[in-house]
Amino acid sequence: MNTQSAPPPAIAWATNSDTPALAAALRAARSVVIVTHAKPDGDALGSSLALARALARAGVGAELWLVGPIPRWIGEFAGRIPIRELKAGSPLAFLDGKPATDPDLVAVVDTGSWTQLSELRPFLEPRADRTILVDHHLHGDAAVATRRLIDSRCASCTEVLAPLCVALAGVANTAALPLDVAEPLYLGLATDTGWLRYSSVTPHTLRLAADLIQCGVDHTRLYMLIEQQQPAGRWHLLGRALRTLELHSTRGKDDAAIMSLTLADFAQTGADPNDTSGFADMLLTVASVQVSAVLNESPVNPGEPPLTKFSLRSKPGPNAVDVNQVCKKLDGGGHARAAGAKARLPIPAAKAALLEALK
Repeated sequence: MNTQSAPPPAIAWATNSDTPALAAALRAARSVVIVTHAKPDGDALGSSLALARALARAGVGAELWLVGPIPRWIGEFAGRIPIRELKAGSPLAFLDGKPATDPDLVAVVDTGSWTQLSELRPFLEPRADRTILVDHHLHGDAAVATRRLIDSRCASCTEVLAPLCVALAGVANTAALPLDVAEPLYLGLATDTGWLRYSSVTPHTLRLAADLIQCGVDHTRLYMLIEQQQPAGRWHLLGRALRTLELHSTRGKDDAAIMSLTLADFAQTGADPNDTSGFADMLLTVASVQVSAVLNESPVNPGEPPLTKFSLRSKPGPNAVDVNQVCKKLDGGGHARAAGAKARLPIPAAKAALLEALK
């Protein structure tokens, strides 16, 4: 007789809460820790900062826990919001050396994937019953949080989060948000849509952008701070990546473009992983290319196997490649047009696995 208990049933990656319920839970908390995926981008940071500032308007204290590397421009937006940085690759290792605090509530934004929250997993798992999640990705691990607000139709997490910020700030609508909340919401919206260029943009996205600009957001200033303050090392890094460019025929002639970068490339150019932002999008300007990928060798602890990170993008249209489905084969995920994954493989083996997944 088999006495082993059956594994718990999988929890569906779906919304099981709504804006009023999450707003009530957040208002009732005395302290909130806000977390997002490692190597946070504009949407992750915009969502985190917008929520923290909206909570401040509601009289609730919040702090951000971020797993680096963190973009250089964060100093322009953080203001007085407390930020604690964790060391990438090490569970709950804060750079300030202090232990983790125990908040009333945890908020996870712009992710729901354990692979993107690995450093925070020991903290999050026992607190799932007091964790809320706001996201817009197609794939995630629902066990991260017992209360979830997920809308994959939204172009950014900040688009999902905006009504929650309205409720917390006590204003009538998004056009009435205070500027300190509107600005990070626009930051996430703009950066996750390629400054409103991607196929994920909808009429609702544009109406939200208009509302946030009406709040006083200076969108040209944001573009300058994010896109026009790059170090020269980024361009040396791009040169190295272009030397590795390969075109592969997976569904049509030369339809897949792949570049790769090693740890030595980063060290010798003085660049960091955030400097690869936009590299995969550049490859989609090639007429025949339908899907692009950048593979980054990532640092590991002594004795651990190699780690390669994938960043995939694809063009919309009748021959569109769903890169979320491709990355799910590599234990990752994301959006149909933009997704990522990690594999404990050296770059050559990771490239072979990616090509197999694309086929």
